[in-house]
Amino acid sequence: MLGLGVTATLLLLWMLASGHGQAGTPDSRIGTVAPEWEVEDWWQGEARQLRELKGKVVLVRWWTAPGCPYCSASAPALNEFHQRYRREGLEVVGFYHHKSTSTLRRDKVKAHAKKLGFQFPLAIDPEWRTLRNWWLDHGERRWTSVSFLLDRKGVIRHIHPGGQYVRGDDAYRELKAKIEELLAEDKGVSPKH
Repeated sequence: MLGLGVTATLLLLWMLASGHGQAGTPDSRIGTVAPEWEVEDWWQGEARQLRELKGKVVLVRWWTAPGCPYCSASAPALNEFHQRYRREGLEVVGFYHHKSTSTLRRDKVKAHAKKLGFQFPLAIDPEWRTLRNWWLDHGERRWTSVSFLLDRKGVIRHIHPGGQYVRGDDAYRELKAKIEELLAEDKGVSPKH
């Protein structure tokens, strides 16, 4: 029995020392200040820098269309969060990252955003600069449709590592609860359930 415990301890120490199970996980970004984004071509709102949103809880979602079923599936939740919590201090921001081999056409991106019902500020993330800086350069990542939730000080507090969140599933419930927790944080109120 003692040999198994020593082996497990040595394996754990090796994993931590070599970065396995640490740097590549979404949790490794939690608790860090989000870097400024490098996006352009804003619409449905004025051009913004992240530093201008201090004091707000910020939900950032990368999306693409038309070939992303996860982006389409998550659109209703994003729209709901925007409508329900914006008066309480939530700012939802969408960053389009172009995955198609065809030329990026702003008019097509806007048409897809309209089809998804997005009413919150949107911008194009050229060459995925911000996506790489925030996510892809920090380990092996399976998804690019990632969502970050920042507290009122710009600290990353929750990451949905990609895929979808749909009303009624665990990812949706977890994100909704975290939004409510962060909105209540500086007000000294208990989050709603």
